[in-house]
Amino acid sequence: MATQEHHGPELELALLRRGVDERSNEFERCTRCHRTPLIGERIYEYPGGKLACELCRHQLPAAPASSRIVHGHTIRIIDQRGATA
Repeated sequence: MATQEHHGPELELALLRRGVDERSNEFERCTRCHRTPLIGERIYEYPGGKLACELCRHQLPAAPASSRIVHGHTIRIIDQRGATA
């Protein structure tokens, strides 16, 4: 009979942090507060590539060059209950 070794909460926390860090690199962040804008929120782009969220745009001195709505990722759910292996 195989024994299962329990790894402490340190391993679980390390894996969670790694996953969050990997995911956070995929999303744009506000240059000022480093917050990831929410889906449906307007984000403002400034000359030089700086981004500002709706909360921080009034605190930057220059006018934004453009703005856009943040779109989410679509998730496709595939029902594989009837699939054979």
